[in-house]
Amino acid sequence: MMDRMPKSGEIYRHFKNRLYQVLTIATHSEIGEKLVIYQALYGDYGVYARPLEMFVSEVDHAKYPEVTQKYRFEKVGVCGLEHGSGQKEDAGNRAQNRRAAMADSIAGAEGMASEEASAGEAAEESVDPNLMAFLDAEKLEEKYNILLSMRDSITDHMINNLAVVLDVVIPEGDLSDRYDELLYCMRTKQHYENDRLRER
Repeated sequence: MMDRMPKSGEIYRHFKNRLYQVLTIATHSEIGEKLVIYQALYGDYGVYARPLEMFVSEVDHAKYPEVTQKYRFEKVGVCGLEHGSGQKEDAGNRAQNRRAAMADSIAGAEGMASEEASAGEAAEESVDPNLMAFLDAEKLEEKYNILLSMRDSITDHMINNLAVVLDVVIPEGDLSDRYDELLYCMRTKQHYENDRLRER
């Protein structure tokens, strides 16, 4: 079971095809049982607790013969969320993240550019305007809407850049799955930002 121990920030797919993010592992104060505290990434973002043993258990295929997923919850990714991580970036951090993403874009553009083209020309031609708009956006809601508009033009390279800016980890895999996971991370960050604003 230890090799499947959930960690804070990890995203899991339940065998009924709903996504959840692990918030933490708690210990029951009376009986010492380990509990997984996790939050839905849909609907009203409800928070739930389930015994660790049950969380990492296999699907009861006798009861659910149509289910192909092996485990009750299977990890699909990680959002780099810790308490307080959704705080508004200060100007210095935003500029640093933007520079890092731009450096990565320029490096990728230089590798693909012909030998005749200068590095500056390659960078100018290859930087997607949507990526620039995303980097310039102040609010997570703006960033999310820009990300939605990028569905048809998104690339693995752009997902890597956006993940750096958002401080999340999007594992390698199918482009469509990576894009959807980035959207879930954005929605989760939005949810935490909105909660903090309501508390003030």
